[in-house]
Amino acid sequence: MATHVLPVTNITHLIPQKTPFVMVDTLVAFSPENLVSNFKILENNIFAENGYLSAPGLVENMAQSVALHTGYDYFLKGEAAPIGYIGSIKSIKIQQLPKINENITTKVTILHEFMGVTMVEIEVLNEAHEIIAQSEMKTIIAS
Repeated sequence: MATHVLPVTNITHLIPQKTPFVMVDTLVAFSPENLVSNFKILENNIFAENGYLSAPGLVENMAQSVALHTGYDYFLKGEAAPIGYIGSIKSIKIQQLPKINENITTKVTILHEFMGVTMVEIEVLNEAHEIIAQSEMKTIIAS
């Protein structure tokens, strides 16, 4: 079984997305039921608008944090990260968009996982540790 010491900053092999669409950069904490990721929003980010990460960029950060959970789980089993997609978004609430050069923390809680379909709750926090976005979504591993 492969292991890494957390945090992991070289995560490109753990998610299917490639630059310039990568919206996570650090795996901070992992368990079978949870994941914490970080992301520094750079000025040249493809989803940057008027000094902020746009709402689609924030949603992509949430989805990629889920993908990072799956990818790291597969990595620990010695398998390649699978490709997946958002199956549905049950709810999403964005209270505040994060600013350019801000580090955001995304917390994923796995609610249910069955045959490649994962239901998750997600919270995104700003540098002041305030919740700026929440979502419940279903992700699906492509077969």
